[in-house]
Amino acid sequence: MPNVLAPRAREGRLSGTVLAGLFACVAVGASGCGGVLSPDLFVVYRTGTTPGSRLTMLVTEEGVVECNPDRTHPSPRHLSDSQIIEARTIQEDLHDPVSRHESFPAAPGSVLAYYVRDQDGSVRFADNSRGQPAVTRKLAFFVLKVARDVCRLPQQGA
Repeated sequence: MPNVLAPRAREGRLSGTVLAGLFACVAVGASGCGGVLSPDLFVVYRTGTTPGSRLTMLVTEEGVVECNPDRTHPSPRHLSDSQIIEARTIQEDLHDPVSRHESFPAAPGSVLAYYVRDQDGSVRFADNSRGQPAVTRKLAFFVLKVARDVCRLPQQGA
């Protein structure tokens, strides 16, 4: 089968096999050549009434975290091993409220509101929601710590 690539590719001694491999790497995307895209653990959307409270945080199974992607910190950051374990535990503990798409309304005086999605569904809660499960408070604290310590975001909203 003749090489249908441009003559310059042949002149540069790049074989069709090598170029096909390069094209495959491009198709894989940002995860790198030969890499596997890791699934997301969860994405958190935080809003609030104070400066610095708006945040979008994506956490993957492999410990990659993105805070406000394509805005203030477009580059992914990496969680420590203990933070990855904490994120996985939180995701497992969120299973019931997320799969039931629960919503815990904010009480008067609320400052922060959260919307969390994972592969099983979503949950909404506020910093002072009545009846919210303990895992939502763990998640809120996790988000605060990671935004501050890993993403280096100012935390006036916390």
